[in-house]
This record gives sequence, C-alpha cells and structure tokens, in this order.
Amino acid sequence: MISFIIPTRNEEKVLKQLCENLRQYSGSCEIIVSDGNSTDQTLSIARQHADIVITHEQAIRQNISGGRNAGAKAAKGEYLIFIDADVTIPNIDHTIQTIIDRFQKNSTIVGITVKLAVLPECATWADKLVYLYINASVVFFNDWLHIGHAPGGEFQAIRSSAFKTLGGFDERLVAAEDIDMFRRLSKIGKTYFDRSVFVYHTARRAHAIGWPKLLIQWSANAISGWLFKRSVSKEWKVIR
Repeated sequence: MISFIIPTRNEEKVLKQLCENLRQYSGSCEIIVSDGNSTDQTLSIARQHADIVITHEQAIRQNISGGRNAGAKAAKGEYLIFIDADVTIPNIDHTIQTIIDRFQKNSTIVGITVKLAVLPECATWADKLVYLYINASVVFFNDWLHIGHAPGGEFQAIRSSAFKTLGGFDERLVAAEDIDMFRRLSKIGKTYFDRSVFVYHTARRAHAIGWPKLLIQWSANAISGWLFKRSVSKEWKVIR
C-alpha cells in the first residue's frame, strides 16, 4: 500500500484539488494530512477528503519536518510518498506504478524522486531554466557522486522500513530537510532519480520572492544542514 502524506499549514486554496488528484489512483492507498495549526479552512477540507488527519496540538509552530514525521507515524503503507499540497501528479496511475515497480525490482532502492516542473499555466522561462538546472544537478549527485539528492520536498517516495531506520526527517532543520533526508538515505541504500515521470507544482515561493533569493536560501540551508546539522533560516515563511 501507498501512504500519501501531505504536510499542511493554511492550504485551503490547493488541498482539495490535490486530494481529488490522489483519489484518481486506482491502487491501494491512504491519504494522510498532517496539519500544523492552520487558521483557514484546511482542516475542514482535510476531514472531508483525507483518510487520516493529524493535528499539531502544541502552541509552538511545527516545522515541515515535524509535520511529515507526524504523518509518517500514522502511515500503514510499505511506501511513503511525501507530497506538498500544491503538487499535481499527471497520469497518476502510471507515475505511482512506475515508482512501485522501481522499488520492487531493486530491493536496494530506499528513496525515489522524480522530475519537477511548474504548472504550464503559470510557468515562466525562468522556471523552466531553473528546473532544467535543478533536475540536472540531481542526476549529477545521485548518478555520478552517489550522494543522495532531491530536487525538493514536493514529491519524495521513501521505503517505510528505511524511513524508520533513519528516524524520519531531522526536526532540527527548518529548511533543506528534504535534501538531508536523501543524503542520509544514500548511506543505507540507493536513492534513485526517475527521469521517466514528473510532477507539477506552482512555484509559488519562487514567484513571490524571486528565483535569485530563493536559490540563495536553498543553497545556504542545504550546506549548513550538511555541515552543521542546522538551518541558516530561523523560520521558513509561509507563502500561499
């Protein structure tokens, strides 16, 4: 079974669309929404469309690592797919079955990512150029350096047993926890970048603050997380 795990905070604009997209998958699955104190209609939407809804009860703000880990604790699937709320999976049966086949044919694979692209209706030339670079960099790290890498946390498929072995995402990291996860996964197995399938997302953060600033933030947090196990960013601003 597949467990789709969606970390949320004020995702009322996109959550229903994602859940409806995931319901198109014809295989065995569960949809888990792990909410970090949303103040809009996110929880109401989640309770209508998800199988399991996890809520963060503490006053302190939950980071995305904590949200993903909370969702994973409730998951029953052999494979965990962590997916951001603004993602769309085209041809979902083919995409998910391709990932399952990769896992089943090679028991050493512990984590899989796919190509990322921006939704065609809102994609800019800058988006296309940046993701050409990002997707190529994942190939370089995974295939040439054999260091686990991911284009982002928008869509990450992880073998449940490997996730438990690592103890989940590092909750000390405010950002770049997704890259850190795949780097650690590559120490206990193989991480695979599947270029035959892709998912869309909105690139809302890049469009709000600009690619130059975002790329600097990503790089600084990834390097700091790798070397010092802490993020440069004190908080990852919610952009909706």
